[in-house]
Amino acid sequence: MGALARALLLPLLAQWLLRAAPALAPAPFTLPLQVASATRHPASPAPEPVTSALARANGLALALEPAGVNANFLAMVDNLQGDSGRGYYLEMLIGTPPQKLQILVDTGSSNFAVAGAPHSYVDTYFDAERSSTYRFKGFEVTVKYTQGSWTGFMGEDVVTIPKGFNSSFLVNIATIFKSENFFLPGIKWNGILGLAYATLAKVLGGIEPSLYKGDIWYTPIKEEWYYQIEILKLEIGGQSLNLDCKEYNADKAIVDSGTTLLRLPQKVFDAVVEAVARTSMIPEFSDGFWSGAQLACWANSETPWSYFPKISIYLREENSSRSFRITILPQLYIQPMMGAGLNYECYRFGISSSTNALVIGATVMEGFYVVFDRAQKRVGFAASPCAEIAGAPVSEISGPFSTEDIASNCVPAQALNDPILWIVSYTLMSVCGVILLILILLLLIPFQCRHTPRDPEVVNDESSLVRHRWK
Repeated sequence: MGALARALLLPLLAQWLLRAAPALAPAPFTLPLQVASATRHPASPAPEPVTSALARANGLALALEPAGVNANFLAMVDNLQGDSGRGYYLEMLIGTPPQKLQILVDTGSSNFAVAGAPHSYVDTYFDAERSSTYRFKGFEVTVKYTQGSWTGFMGEDVVTIPKGFNSSFLVNIATIFKSENFFLPGIKWNGILGLAYATLAKVLGGIEPSLYKGDIWYTPIKEEWYYQIEILKLEIGGQSLNLDCKEYNADKAIVDSGTTLLRLPQKVFDAVVEAVARTSMIPEFSDGFWSGAQLACWANSETPWSYFPKISIYLREENSSRSFRITILPQLYIQPMMGAGLNYECYRFGISSSTNALVIGATVMEGFYVVFDRAQKRVGFAASPCAEIAGAPVSEISGPFSTEDIASNCVPAQALNDPILWIVSYTLMSVCGVILLILILLLLIPFQCRHTPRDPEVVNDESSLVRHRWK
């Protein structure tokens, strides 16, 4: 989960990299990217929740599909706040009396957890001791992400979403007491609501026709854990990268609202940077801009977007012989940050490299209306009337296109190609077979005595409800 502060600490001295050339775009200068500390604000008093018969949500993740509960989807959209830099979050009321928290909505994880202790980067936290309805379940859980991790106490309490749902829910909730690189400077949220595939999570919401235009184009979900899809190819400025399609799906390709940038496997990222640099009208760029370590700045009187190419991602349609294309304009991936002075504006590169997945994050998602359709096992994309700057669209969607020139399956098989792994696997199977045989023999031999049962409140890490996956 990446997040950036609105405020940036920019040094006073900047080094000009290039001089303007008549036939080329004016050269920017770059500044080191540094994140400022968050500003703390006093917590606001929480209003009383609308009460009804409590719906129980089983598991660690929050479930919001109990029978007989009506949801106002537009009101829920109005409750959604934030931006791609720090994530999008909902207001929730937790406990009795209710405590107001802002909860990050993340389709790349499947846990419901809130800050349960003071932290320098959050302005408020859930105090379980103040809630008369909170019940501690007697064990801890730990979750790790690509960036950051947290440990919390597992409990249960009442949750209300004040806008969109006219009900309260009894849910399992983790209260975070220890974390590393999870809460970051500048964030406005103090908890996370994971909506990814896990046996314990369900999606809130529905489809609202007023929020998109044209058709919804669907791509199948390849595996029900993350929202994993199949990417067929990438184009920069209308030119294909000409990589093996399996490179785009190395490890996995997922859609994740909790990831800020478009993240690409290293080989794909290098090819994209080379193609963008080649096709842009900028003669040279510092490596620090592409890596995210530096910002590029232009005078306020101009914007750099006309100098950069469009980026297109081809996804396999439900009919596997066809594909469709989602395209983002530079306005989405050359992202304005904060001007270092009155006379210029600074931008960052909204694409980064990844070691374990291609992630369609907020950089792309902000250009579209995205549907996570679990019932039909698919993810949908449609044009969004909100994806405009100065009245001009910043994204495009088109199709269908033939997939005749593309492999029938671009998702690499998770096979054991290394002989050592085969040896290890056969050894483990042999050991398991011996253990199973011993257990069968023990069942056949009558016991002479019974052991005292273990304390049911003691739960070790292996019995945690959380599936420890790397995001």
